[in-house]
Amino acid sequence: MPRGKAIALLSGGLDSLLATRLIIDQGIEVIGLHFITPFFGYHQKGREGEFQNQWRQRHGLEVRILDVSEGFFQILRHPRYGYGKHFNPCIDCKIFLFSQAREWMEKEGADFLISGEVLGQRPMSQRRDTMRIVERESKTEGILLRPLCAKNLKPTQPELSGVVDREKLLGISGRGRRPQIELARKMGIQDYPTPAGGCLLTDPILSQRIRQYFREHPNVEVREILLLLVGRHFRLPGGGHLIIGRKEAENERIQRLAQRGEILLRLRAIPGPLGLIRGPVDEVSLRLAGSILARYSKARGAAEVEVRYGRNPDGGDGILSVAPARDEILDLLRFESFPEVPPSSAGDEGRGFGSVPNGDRKNSGAREDSRFGFAAPGLSGGSLDEGPLGAAREDPH
Repeated sequence: MPRGKAIALLSGGLDSLLATRLIIDQGIEVIGLHFITPFFGYHQKGREGEFQNQWRQRHGLEVRILDVSEGFFQILRHPRYGYGKHFNPCIDCKIFLFSQAREWMEKEGADFLISGEVLGQRPMSQRRDTMRIVERESKTEGILLRPLCAKNLKPTQPELSGVVDREKLLGISGRGRRPQIELARKMGIQDYPTPAGGCLLTDPILSQRIRQYFREHPNVEVREILLLLVGRHFRLPGGGHLIIGRKEAENERIQRLAQRGEILLRLRAIPGPLGLIRGPVDEVSLRLAGSILARYSKARGAAEVEVRYGRNPDGGDGILSVAPARDEILDLLRFESFPEVPPSSAGDEGRGFGSVPNGDRKNSGAREDSRFGFAAPGLSGGSLDEGPLGAAREDPH
């Protein structure tokens, strides 16, 4: 009969797995929790059973895979302890996840929590002072055991009560990986990922894109984040948001995530990227999106390219003839090139990305459009169903 019961927070990396094994080897029952959000582990969404089987077959662990996106978004928007180098609220993230784990511990009737943290391994979240903050704020003081570095810390309740033998725990510290790799060898653990941050909020480009989007939109949905994580992104005049796939897998994801009212674009008769326009669309934006799409295709050197547009990228509602965009246009409209747009001026209608800043726009439609390699005098800014786009050529096929 097990000596006790614990809940282990499993990140998918080596350290949390080693910490869990140290406790299992003491005859204690362990249930794993693996949290996912669009920023980490979300490829498992909808495939939980498959990944639970992998944990079971490879490591003999029963693991719950939990989507905590909604709560995490709130933490991301207003982290009490701030961000790391990029948009990563590491301390608040740990407080949130440990709080979630504590609730599961109480539901399961477990005695304590297990974390694979190592003192001094991470400069922001694994310092001694921040570890104490995390314990206090998550209400896990005394019940959060860190087996890999336990001998460098005060004994926890399971150690003091004798449920866990402290002498069989470790005193690893610092950023080196040799002790963990040697322990994995001794335990016969071979199938584990190489050490890395694992969280997309630490990526310098993606984190900037996500930070801007969060600051411009008071409410953010998972689908929007999933779109932010793929492709090339551009702001269009009037507040539209263009996403262009970089490879076939991204094209498939963009098409899968597209919703009613959003416009898909693909080159006619030429293999290449898929484009998606979200938010307000007028003729200038549509033509501009088509020209950017052409620039990233094999037809980038052509004088003119035909682009299908509509709700069905293979058939399309109509066809545009455009010249591939010049590089200076791409630089002007690339999302990462923009200063952050205040929420009050963000183009929230249709969930766009905010408009081109006023300082870069002209009041005259013809003058503004000529910057992009074509002119449309008197453009009224109509939608796809009315105004200038009503004259767009229909796809005869």
